[in-house]
Amino acid sequence: MTRPLNGGVTAGRPQSAAPGATTVEMRGISKWYSNGVMANDHVDLVLNPGEIHALVGENGAGKSTLMSILCGLEEPTDGEIRLDGQTVSFSSPVSASEAGIGMVHQEFKLFPSLTVAENVAFRAEPTRLGMFLSRREARERVRELADRYRLGVDPNAKVGQLSVGMLQRVEILKALHRDAQVLILDEPTAVLTPQEVDDLFAVLRELRDAGRTIVVVTHKLREVMAFSDRITVLRDGRSIATLTTSETNPAEVAHHMTGRDVDLDGRYNAGSPAGVALRVDGLFVQNELGVMVVSDANFSVRHGEIVGIAGVAGSGQTELIESIAGLGGHSSGVVELDGTDIHQLSAAERRRKGIAYIPEDRRGVGSAVTASVSDNLAMGFHRRAPLRKGWRLDRAAMKRHSADIIEAFGIRVSHAKVEAGTLSGGNLQKVIVGREMSHDSAVLLVDQPTRGVDIGAIENIHGRLRAYRDRGHAIVLTSAELSELFALADRILVMYGGRVVAEYPRADATEAKIGLAMAGITQQTLTGSEETT
Repeated sequence: MTRPLNGGVTAGRPQSAAPGATTVEMRGISKWYSNGVMANDHVDLVLNPGEIHALVGENGAGKSTLMSILCGLEEPTDGEIRLDGQTVSFSSPVSASEAGIGMVHQEFKLFPSLTVAENVAFRAEPTRLGMFLSRREARERVRELADRYRLGVDPNAKVGQLSVGMLQRVEILKALHRDAQVLILDEPTAVLTPQEVDDLFAVLRELRDAGRTIVVVTHKLREVMAFSDRITVLRDGRSIATLTTSETNPAEVAHHMTGRDVDLDGRYNAGSPAGVALRVDGLFVQNELGVMVVSDANFSVRHGEIVGIAGVAGSGQTELIESIAGLGGHSSGVVELDGTDIHQLSAAERRRKGIAYIPEDRRGVGSAVTASVSDNLAMGFHRRAPLRKGWRLDRAAMKRHSADIIEAFGIRVSHAKVEAGTLSGGNLQKVIVGREMSHDSAVLLVDQPTRGVDIGAIENIHGRLRAYRDRGHAIVLTSAELSELFALADRILVMYGGRVVAEYPRADATEAKIGLAMAGITQQTLTGSEETT
């Protein structure tokens, strides 16, 4: 059922449109905010029925704003949306849903204590006699949709007991239950294992082949080339190009995104490991709730070596890094830096001994967003010369210090006195990376260095990490991107359930091996199963 929206226009698929044949046209879409920020500037986007359309662009290119307009979260300043030739406008996500447009956000909106069927049918429950909720019909409807699109989800399963990949499928089921003909997915593979990514793409192809329109907002060009039919590139709020995937290549897409040639190869260059810089032995970490989040971690990292840590979100890798840095919950075990046990030292003392730390949460932990870029770049240097002169900070020295890092790391900022919180995600990350590398510490801990940053910033950060290693430093790197680990790490550890369950030299590491270990399946597991059998 459709209803009048803004201006009395009736949203929804025109009566003449065949089911599953929705064509979306966004013409001349502009979005200006009251503070003068322009997010979209006369953007054109056409989505055809029965296609997977990738929407790509650097941070701040306007992708999320454009999709927020399409799904009713934002209203455009100018331009129009047409569904099968009929002009529509959406006042809310509910009105967009009634028109057949659904969106799966990065942050899932599910109730852990309810079943899959209860989550899927929430606020769209089938009824008997027009007034009584029918749980049985809801379960049957969800089972039928799951079977039809090979989603493999049990309607009776409790959502709180499902994997991340399954949770995403529940969100897709929610949209299908509301008869979404246009399905938007925002960065859908950010927290999935490689096997879950393959499964997701299989589902999306099933939906495409059934006539649905799929839009995937992403920055992962390898995946874009693997699953999409067409690609639209945004840059600086404008639509730069729409490409047929089979007729283009990653280099061309990256050039449209950035306006320049970008090195996308990410070829691994081996380090020259020397003596042990960091040794972790029998490390256990409990969080604030007393839950053991890291159990019996044992590994070492040598000077001139990058050791990567793979694992799905929540496997303990962040807590492990925090513990080595002297942060996080209660821990026990041995942490040695160049042969000296630093486990009892505070975070500040560890930093003075030679530990630098680039955290996953760049805004909440890695920076003071209300302080200036200059002040952020001075953190950790402010207690000693040359930035400190007696009891006071030397402002002239701070200015030179910040200017050197801004130039060396290509930080795009109008002035070092602007608030760090006003920078884009990629530029704020460069501030943190530049500051921590400038300490020239023996060991650098790096947690998700390129999460959410664009391809230009990724290229810059990767080059800096390699150069830091090649100067004889040791790096511990966690990343949700296997391609990043393969491009940078000399060895790869895999964490599952708080434990280090596998270790692979770079020469032996494959996506299949790492992906299985991330799911808790290792060679030892398989061997044990065979013996049991």
